[in-house]
Amino acid sequence: MTFSKYVHAVITGPISLLKGLSVTLKYFFNPKRIVTEQYPENKATLKMHERFRGRVELVHDEQNLHTCTACSICEKVCPNASINVLATKSMAGKKILGKYLYRLDACTQCGFCVESCPFGCLRMAHDFETASSDKGSFEMVLNKTEGQW
Repeated sequence: MTFSKYVHAVITGPISLLKGLSVTLKYFFNPKRIVTEQYPENKATLKMHERFRGRVELVHDEQNLHTCTACSICEKVCPNASINVLATKSMAGKKILGKYLYRLDACTQCGFCVESCPFGCLRMAHDFETASSDKGSFEMVLNKTEGQW
């Protein structure tokens, strides 16, 4: 390091420190301007942002039916195999969804499955408190009515 760079760092270092402290002091003396969420005090009214990525859920309509065709694209795209699509055949011999297994403990909430679904059958849920001490609660069957599409 040259002498001029050293002097420059010595002069600009405290200036940047004071700029950062000035922001902190403004919020300290004017707490009404605080923009952070006061969790868990506002837990009842807290709404997650539209782009929040929670756990994966299968989209169901009013009749509790889903449009998943068991194409298994989401299963193939998942980087760590947290999705298993178990297909079955209908009475007419058509391939339909038997079980949609999802492992929350292995999921990274990357959203690749939602983006790759050609039918829009998946979405990211907005629930954010998913901690549990029961390991079995992380393995879910997402289709509520088996064999429906």
